[in-house]
Amino acid sequence: MSIRYQADADLNQAIVTGVLRRQPTIDFQTAFAAGLEGVKDSEVLAIAVQQGRILVSHDRKTMPSEFAEFITNNQSSGVIIVSRKLSIEVVIEELLLIWAASSAEEWIDRIAKLPL
Repeated sequence: MSIRYQADADLNQAIVTGVLRRQPTIDFQTAFAAGLEGVKDSEVLAIAVQQGRILVSHDRKTMPSEFAEFITNNQSSGVIIVSRKLSIEVVIEELLLIWAASSAEEWIDRIAKLPL
């Protein structure tokens, strides 16, 4: 199964726009489209897994611990934590590489930080 991304509410929208501009066939849903503004991390993770999407977030403070707690009782589609210090171009390249070189199954219950 191919990788599908879900942007967290805190993710820089320029990342989503840039990925889709470079590879229009990627399924990368915005936080707005998913209605994630103001939604708790645990609910965001649940929404992402219901739709089979890897969550892409800048949230290094609470998301890793929420993810760890979430996977004790649920399966996750995966989480990618993006450093705000990385240039948008590097983030776009890394997300495109992940999409092209891995499968959705490889990301189940996995959390990773960019840069990889």
